[in-house]
Amino acid sequence: MDLLLYYHPLASFCHKVLIALYEQGNEFRGELVEPGNPASREPLLDIWPVGKMPVLHDVGRGVAVPESSIIIEYLDRHHPGDAALVPADPDIARETRLWDRFFDLYVQQPMQKFVLDRLRGEHERDPRGVAEAAATLDTAYDMLEAQLEGRAWAACDRFTLADCAAAPALFYAGIVRPFPPGHHNLARYFERLMARSSVRHTYDEARPYFHLFPYRDAMPEHLLAPEGR
Repeated sequence: MDLLLYYHPLASFCHKVLIALYEQGNEFRGELVEPGNPASREPLLDIWPVGKMPVLHDVGRGVAVPESSIIIEYLDRHHPGDAALVPADPDIARETRLWDRFFDLYVQQPMQKFVLDRLRGEHERDPRGVAEAAATLDTAYDMLEAQLEGRAWAACDRFTLADCAAAPALFYAGIVRPFPPGHHNLARYFERLMARSSVRHTYDEARPYFHLFPYRDAMPEHLLAPEGR
């Protein structure tokens, strides 16, 4: 199999790429990288010494591609599905990339601040940093509520790279900092994302690892149970 994805099934940026792979119907093999297992990291470090996931290894073309957004653009060009995840129209493509970066920088990153802070010892906590992250998320939620007015998807009238970024960002952010009451556009958008088959597939695979998530006690039961239960 030509496509290998170095990933961890609990990692949100890995989820972003998995969603894209399932959207496009690409066959690939997942190479599980366990942060505490040096042996599992060696193949990743051989092709990307930075060691961060996800990294896509296109064996057939001899190319290693890091960084989630760049991986998805690479798949669009070299392993496209039925519909491009970055639209061909340059103006819509710009909007798509903008909202992709928005979810990564203003939803994913502050969400990770909450998670990393909970993993620290009591004397290492950063309450000021967490408060700043909460304020960033609140601003992001307000902006998304306005952006999603009359829209089914984040950047245009169909599912794109931006929505691949949105699903994992909002999945975890909504746990550490729940969406404000009255943000109905945002809540309905999240429901649409979670109903998407590529997203459901990704979280079905992630579910056995949820017990490792530091905010496991705050996860809503409907996210913990497989679909249909």
